[in-house]
Amino acid sequence: MKYEKVALIGIGNIIFHDEGLGAYLVKYIQENYEDHPQLTIVEGGTLGFTLMTYYQEYDKVVVVGTGSKEGPVGTIASENAEEVMSHEDATRKTANEVEITMMIEICSFHEDMGEVQLITMVPEDIIEVKNGLTDLTASCMPKLIDATLEELSNSGIQLIKKTSKEVTLETIIDKYANPKISDFYDMSNL
Repeated sequence: MKYEKVALIGIGNIIFHDEGLGAYLVKYIQENYEDHPQLTIVEGGTLGFTLMTYYQEYDKVVVVGTGSKEGPVGTIASENAEEVMSHEDATRKTANEVEITMMIEICSFHEDMGEVQLITMVPEDIIEVKNGLTDLTASCMPKLIDATLEELSNSGIQLIKKTSKEVTLETIIDKYANPKISDFYDMSNL
């Protein structure tokens, strides 16, 4: 199905190791794919309820972050809002999941909520205070990137890879761990 306005939101706190995988993912897509006129990419981090306007102003919202589904590290789940809410007690295990389900509940009271798709990956460590991803979670990120690109494609958003040199996930994570203000404006010179 094709949508007029799609938001891709990466959520998670980058100071809690793998918790930041959604933030890293959207930055990777932003740096390595051409802009699309119908897609807004948001590094949602820990913005929580301030992201609610996206749920109401966009036709489709794709949210990517950590999840607590059963399975080994790297297990990916993709669920729409109805699926998330049908088993919300099982979904509300992480701070991200609690906020997402609460926003869906609140927005569902209004008829102007867009379609929501939640893509999550089971992390290895969201407890340790450390920027970056564990090696195991990092090795699973290409699958999460592919799942996200596929969901966008199914929503009518065909992203085109930039012809410039790829900005690696490792480079993006390093820039978050050792930030300089200029790093967040242009990584194309890497």
